[in-house]
Amino acid sequence: MKKIAVIPNPLKDIGLIYTREVIDALTGGAEIVMEDQYRISNFPVKYRRGAELYKDIDIAILLGGDGTIIQSAGKCARNGISMLGINLGTIGFMSEVETAHIKTAIRRLLADDYRVENRMMLKVDIIKNGNHHGRYHALNDVIVSKSPDSKIINLVLHSGEERVNTYVADGMIISTPTGSTGYSLSAGGPVVDPMMQLYVATPICAHMLSARSAVLPADKSITIRLNDRSSSYNEAMVSVDGDMQCRIKSGDEVVISKSQYDARLIRMIDQSFYDTLIQKLS
Repeated sequence: MKKIAVIPNPLKDIGLIYTREVIDALTGGAEIVMEDQYRISNFPVKYRRGAELYKDIDIAILLGGDGTIIQSAGKCARNGISMLGINLGTIGFMSEVETAHIKTAIRRLLADDYRVENRMMLKVDIIKNGNHHGRYHALNDVIVSKSPDSKIINLVLHSGEERVNTYVADGMIISTPTGSTGYSLSAGGPVVDPMMQLYVATPICAHMLSARSAVLPADKSITIRLNDRSSSYNEAMVSVDGDMQCRIKSGDEVVISKSQYDARLIRMIDQSFYDTLIQKLS
């Protein structure tokens, strides 16, 4: 019997109405677990605390939007858990199951009638004052952006040992192919097939005529460094999949490489990425 974690976004699923529908459809066909905070709802499931939720789990069902999947992607990837998204958001590139099809999707899930897509993730290492400050994993993107105290930042982008360019801008987005339809697209970056293995580097509001997005190979690491020659007030914020992690200053670096983990997305709809793209963004 499959072990399935049900992870709702309570801000999207008000009253946990769709969560209850998912649990009702799973009951008797799988062992269901949820975070301890939902114990008050008296669902017929097992409850776990914190990181224990992801241990020995086969599948995670996430109710929300793409943001809900992104928030859990790192924990699921590190534990080899496949993710099925129930779309309660607006666009839903990754959370493809609509609420009207919950029962059908659960029936197919329990019957192993689905496929799994492996999506590339990023490993992000932050170097401050020459010392390793932290490591993170991202499904969508890493953003280095000016802090409220900086009017503009000056940064240098390297691919492996080669300098790509020096940018005077509000920041830089490094996205995965999956993340190419997010903030990177809004900033003028290209759309990339999510099954590819590469990075997209897109400057944010660059103050230079030559600034364009760069598509870079995933077999080389990317380094973003705040330029030493710029003002001592040159300071930036680093966010990973939308979560702000730290501030960096001149001389600090953000080193990005291909993660050893893949995000595993469950797919049931036989529709090409490009058809979905046109449907969602038209």
